[in-house]
Amino acid sequence: MVVGAGPAGLIAAERLARAGHRVAVFERMPSAGRKFLMAGRGGLNLTHSEAFPGFFRRYAPRDARLVGAIETFSPEALRAFAHELGQKTYIGSSGRVFPTAMKASPMLRAWLARLDALGVTFHLRHTWQGWDSAGYLRFESPEGMKSVHADAVLLALGGASWPRLGSDGGWTSLLPQIGIAPFEPANAGLRIAWSERMREHAGKPLKRLVARIGAIEAEGEAIITENGLEGGIIYALCRAARLALAREGKAEITLDLRPDFRPEWIAERLAAGRKGDSLSSRLRKGAGLQPQAVTLLHEAALKQGRRLADLAPDALAALVRALPLRVDGIMGLERAISSAGGIRFDEIDDHFMLKKMPGVFVAGEMLDWEAPTGGYLLQACFSTGIAAAEGMNHYLSGQG
Repeated sequence: MVVGAGPAGLIAAERLARAGHRVAVFERMPSAGRKFLMAGRGGLNLTHSEAFPGFFRRYAPRDARLVGAIETFSPEALRAFAHELGQKTYIGSSGRVFPTAMKASPMLRAWLARLDALGVTFHLRHTWQGWDSAGYLRFESPEGMKSVHADAVLLALGGASWPRLGSDGGWTSLLPQIGIAPFEPANAGLRIAWSERMREHAGKPLKRLVARIGAIEAEGEAIITENGLEGGIIYALCRAARLALAREGKAEITLDLRPDFRPEWIAERLAAGRKGDSLSSRLRKGAGLQPQAVTLLHEAALKQGRRLADLAPDALAALVRALPLRVDGIMGLERAISSAGGIRFDEIDDHFMLKKMPGVFVAGEMLDWEAPTGGYLLQACFSTGIAAAEGMNHYLSGQG
């Protein structure tokens, strides 16, 4: 039995069916792969072409079992798997790997058809409710409560992000004897208290940025929201912000608005502006800043108790290159792309089986790991699904 029809559960079901086992997949939602389809809305970033060991450094905690699973079912293996489903892939300029179709639905349709051909059965709208007194799994279904026996079980119920897609972390109450790290948002936006003037720029981008929190740095683009900042560059710094907030009760992000310009060059351009030009005009022309970036400079200066107009050109240039913003918190799990936390790795053996529950295996975002966007999330889900399926096959063969 596989409980959960996301990438980890589906690839485990396929591997088990190919090994000759009778496999049933139980899913609480009306259809399979809902979060997988959501990931495909942005182009379905399957994995990343970054070489090992740099690839592994993207994960925290970097448990040996997680690393081993990715080594076994590698990015190259995942690309081959997609090709088998008729979905050719390519490597983008950032190193990210996408199917040429740039969406998840063709791959999911082909995959579900193949699972059907392998004899895998699906039981949708079945919500897992733990075990009954006989050790059978209990499900709330459209026909009422039912108990189902399985020789081995894979739990692939996901983390706690985007709960409306089916993974809300509610399963934690059904495993009271298992050590579980609390779920927290990962790859989420940062909360920043904007002025009304800054909130007027909600939805606008800040391009060509370098952002830092402590020693962690990221480069790319951010999006201004009514409550802070989002976007790939922000998600890459989410963990650093979360840890700083937990450790010190505060966090600060520093934005370099023009990393391609030397400070002295910016200062010279600002000082040489035409007489009569407004400060905003000089910043746009002299430093090449977008209007929303100019407003952000005003915002940062005011929070320091200064007026932007009172700053000398060299001080203005320094602010352009290192603009500090206080982070008040992290956006919630309901909007986070992924979640940190889950079943601690010391609760599972080398075959991804729960040590305290023989015959029960876990995979995917149920486990306590996190990674940035860029293909690392899906890769780990697929890889741990394969690893757990191999563990189940080992267990069912009498070796476990």
